[in-house]
Amino acid sequence: MHIFGAGQPFAEVPVFEGSRYPANAEAMENCRLFFFPKKAFVNLIHENPSLAMNMLASMSQRLKQFSRLIESLSLKEVPGRLASYLLYLSDRNGSIDEFDLDIAKSQLASFLGTIPETLSRIFTKMTSRELIRINGPQVTILNRTGLEDLAEGESKL
Repeated sequence: MHIFGAGQPFAEVPVFEGSRYPANAEAMENCRLFFFPKKAFVNLIHENPSLAMNMLASMSQRLKQFSRLIESLSLKEVPGRLASYLLYLSDRNGSIDEFDLDIAKSQLASFLGTIPETLSRIFTKMTSRELIRINGPQVTILNRTGLEDLAEGESKL
């Protein structure tokens, strides 16, 4: 459902709602996690109201990303989903055209609702159409407009 990076909070909804979190989490690499008991966390929010505003901003951003993902998975074909994801990674990294995939290709295939073989074929087609260049986990966007057209369904592979 979500992939979190360093310093990103998750599972904070139960603090406000009072129910259990509806999903579980699995670390993709070695990491350090911090757990805050509900009562201590609520006290911290009372002492620092700006913390609540920052949490609302973070949850709002995540909700926005999640709604885009749902739209992408339900309405777009796999090449459009991949193009959207690559543009998302580029934007997340400051709209740079060279970045590393943040997860393994097998995990990316699962995230996009496809299988690794199909993902590999799409990467090959994107490369042959000179939309991207890929070298291991490193992706270079060669034609941002073409990738955006693919993401929006205005073109096909």
